[in-house]
Amino acid sequence: MSGDDILRRRLAELVNEVTDGAVGADDALVDGASLVALGVDSLGLLRLIDAIEVEYDVELDLTAGGYALATLDDLADHLTAHLGSTA
Repeated sequence: MSGDDILRRRLAELVNEVTDGAVGADDALVDGASLVALGVDSLGLLRLIDAIEVEYDVELDLTAGGYALATLDDLADHLTAHLGSTA
C-alpha cells in the first residue's frame, strides 16, 4: 500500500468518524464521489477539517489557492501539497 493509499484510507476513516458513521469509509473512498453527495454536511466538513488539522498537526487555509475540496481525493491532494510545502 502506497503512502497516498494510506493517507486516503485515513481520511476516509476520519470522514466516517466525523459523520458518526453516516458516511462509511469505503463509500468515501469511491473515486470522484462528492463528500456532500455522500451525506457530509457543512458541519461535517468543518469537523473533518478540524480532525485533519489535529491528526496531521497542520493548519489548513481552505480559502487560499482556489481549492475545491469536493472529494476525498481533493482533500488528500490539498493535504499532500500542504505537508510538502511545510517540510
